[in-house]
Amino acid sequence: MLVISLLVVVLDNTILNVALRTLADPVHGLGASQGELEWSINSYTLVFAGLLFTFGVLGDRAGRRRMLLIGLVIFGLASLLSAYAQSPAQLIAARALMGIGGAAIMPATLSIISNVFDPRERGRAIGMWAGAVGLAVAIGPVLGGLLLEHFWWGSVFLINVPIVALGVLLVALLVPESRDPAPGRIDVFGVLLSVVGLVTLTYGIIDGGEHGFGRPLVWAAILGGLGVLAWFVRYERRSSHPSLDVRLFRVPRFAAPVAMIGLVFFAAMGVMFFSSFYLQLVRGYSPLETGLLFLPFAVAQLVFAPRSATMVRRYGARAVSAVGLMLTAVALSAYAFVGAATPIWLVLVFFFLQGAGMANIMPPATESIMASLPREKAGVGSAVSNTIRQVAAALGVAVIGSVLAAGYRGAIGPALADLPPTAREAAGESIAGAYAVAEQLGPAAPGLVAAADDAFVSAMHWSAVLAALVAAAGVLVALRWMPGRPGTAAPVPVGEPELAGAA
Repeated sequence: MLVISLLVVVLDNTILNVALRTLADPVHGLGASQGELEWSINSYTLVFAGLLFTFGVLGDRAGRRRMLLIGLVIFGLASLLSAYAQSPAQLIAARALMGIGGAAIMPATLSIISNVFDPRERGRAIGMWAGAVGLAVAIGPVLGGLLLEHFWWGSVFLINVPIVALGVLLVALLVPESRDPAPGRIDVFGVLLSVVGLVTLTYGIIDGGEHGFGRPLVWAAILGGLGVLAWFVRYERRSSHPSLDVRLFRVPRFAAPVAMIGLVFFAAMGVMFFSSFYLQLVRGYSPLETGLLFLPFAVAQLVFAPRSATMVRRYGARAVSAVGLMLTAVALSAYAFVGAATPIWLVLVFFFLQGAGMANIMPPATESIMASLPREKAGVGSAVSNTIRQVAAALGVAVIGSVLAAGYRGAIGPALADLPPTAREAAGESIAGAYAVAEQLGPAAPGLVAAADDAFVSAMHWSAVLAALVAAAGVLVALRWMPGRPGTAAPVPVGEPELAGAA
């Protein structure tokens, strides 16, 4: 039931990516502009990332099942509003409301797993939970393509409603309630600082990724968000009732997997961003076919993630996560050798390797984070893990997307010299813009398309190298700080006076 609750949250965002072109159509969609399409995605991401930590803390206090039920109800109602939105502004507002529901659902699922399952079973349960994330990322475009081929655009949101209704019923019947038995006073100021800091930082990352990092507003948001989060850390260190015990980041068993999750999602989401353009534009696959091509990633997640706990018991979290990161780095670096004519089966092998690698990173990393906390603080651990993942994914898309855009502009420039200024600007902005310009060029179109493909592939190579280096940095983190085989080191007692010395 918890996996289903998680699936509906992650699935929705990947489905929407397929529907963007339809939403831009004034006849069959809402006639949304490029900026409105961007905010239909970003309004969800911004609210979701900003409130994850807050809802994790509130779930520990008010009850995790209660928070999960509240999140499902909000998510279902917001999905209904999204499906029948009459304008882009209504859709953006409804998506922000969905972000509130999603932020309540995601940390609750993981914290309930930590409280319901015995420690001997928890690793496997977390493996299934992590596999569900990878599955949703991969099957979302497939499901979205199928829905759009047979129904109107609102179906990609409406499909959530019956699933959520069933989820509310089954959670109420099957999931036991759990909460922190001694929550103490709520850290209102600390929670507000976390919301302001995360929202501001995420906004700066998103805006910079879309419009470039050369504007003062972007850096004001990024540096301002980091400054508020630094204030949050300082305040939490001095608070007698902190919502987050920041001393945890001095404990390798907590800090190392948090860093690993951030690094791998930065790298992986940046690559998935440009691989979708590669498949649809350079290789000419439809959205549905592109979604089907991502299935090897999902299959690898389903096969390996539930088995990662067994591997950890046999070889230790350090070895399993290091091998997973190495596999991921190899798969990402392989894109540096992919061209416009590379056999597609080879690309599918890379997807499978990436899925297998990530399936052996998330479960041991998440298990290490949750095991380093007492059960009554599970919501905080879940919220930290999910917040880092969400912010790192947004940052990866922004930074690697910027590297891709800069490389493309530099490579396509000479081929645009003879075009009119307006067409030159559009074709130089992105490969999608070049394809749009080519439709108006007549006999000269094949030459521009070929130049755009070459420029994009060249830029993709440099972006892949950056992503692979980031993933490789995660290998060093795992080898240096992740725990070894079970029983080789005693867990650090969080909250004890000896914490600093033990760390």
